[in-house]
Amino acid sequence: MNVELLINNSASARARYIGWAPSPCALRLSNTSGATGPVTVVLRQKTPANGGRFLFRRTATGASAATISLVLPLSGTPVPFFILGQFGRPSSADRDAVIQVRAGTTLLLEVPLMVRIRKNGESMTPAEIARFVGAFAAFNNNGMGRFADFRRMHVAQGSNEAHFAPGFLSWHRAFMLDLERELQAIDPSVSLPYWKFDRPAPKIFSASFMGAPNNIGTVQFAPTNPLQFWRTDGAPGINRSILDVDPATTPLNLRTEAQTLALGSTFAAFRGMESNPHGFAHTNFGGFIGDIPTAAKDPLFFMLHANVDRLWAKWQRRFGRFNATQTASFFAPAGTRIGHRVNDTMWPWNGVTTPPRPSSAPGGTLATSATAGAPGLKPTVGQMLDYQGTINAGARCGFDYDDVPFV
Repeated sequence: MNVELLINNSASARARYIGWAPSPCALRLSNTSGATGPVTVVLRQKTPANGGRFLFRRTATGASAATISLVLPLSGTPVPFFILGQFGRPSSADRDAVIQVRAGTTLLLEVPLMVRIRKNGESMTPAEIARFVGAFAAFNNNGMGRFADFRRMHVAQGSNEAHFAPGFLSWHRAFMLDLERELQAIDPSVSLPYWKFDRPAPKIFSASFMGAPNNIGTVQFAPTNPLQFWRTDGAPGINRSILDVDPATTPLNLRTEAQTLALGSTFAAFRGMESNPHGFAHTNFGGFIGDIPTAAKDPLFFMLHANVDRLWAKWQRRFGRFNATQTASFFAPAGTRIGHRVNDTMWPWNGVTTPPRPSSAPGGTLATSATAGAPGLKPTVGQMLDYQGTINAGARCGFDYDDVPFV
């Protein structure tokens, strides 16, 4: 007797990555030899010394439990259920969590998986950092890789697509997700870490991670850090100087997380965070990251914006702001520029190059994922709100933050 397990509704090993939000799964009998009727099985986690932990649900919104019992019909019809990471217990390595399927005392199947979560860079292990910078460096490939498209997305020509209007948060959420999925195509154990810029970050601003900036604009990397070979626009290196405070030792002079989350309970109030703390985090530095046309040349940009997105996610969870049809969750006043209204597709993923859109659309459509079908190849502003599938399980985008639960 054999069983087949589908995680994220797929038998592919690349789909065996979960977060806090429930992932749809199914189990079926693939070989009924020895069975005379429906087979009752129990799913549980193989107890690890350490590693990611997960729970089961019968429905996306049901109660969570450490085990689940399923009755599998002899017809081989898949029996659905859900699996979700146990909040506060993410993985630190690929496949460090294992599902066991047992019929009585008989072990039928073991399948490894990972509770893959976006983490504070300060909490990452050396191995996690090495995997992340390794994937990022490979994606850049000494300036000859696909990262060049991402550098061309965040330039002066496309600034109005991404900034200064209600779609700012949605656009950058899609941008972060697109990059993260590209990195996961290189190393599926990688997720995009964030820089919590209202706290000192000695690990992030070290030679082994994002590099140690100085007052003359030279970022120093350790000999073992592949980011030392970073190249954009044909030029080597990263230009980043400290204009205000040293982020390794001192919180930046901007709104704290608590102050940002207290901006207000409506989107119209909260989107003021584009200026502060977001803008202030950029302008703490000279060099690439301090200016829109060049900011994305610095890999630190993506950790900065992962934190911007995390703050939005925390605000959404605090006030329940996932429904794009409700003005408290998203509001674009009359006359808002195209690309920033709730049903607008976003450049460059929509490929539109007619005015007022820019004249080119680098990068193609949004990268797909083996773990989530949303938001689709040409995401709209509104599709980026329900990223955990809180309202519609099918809207789940396949990423979570270490301190933002799914309820």
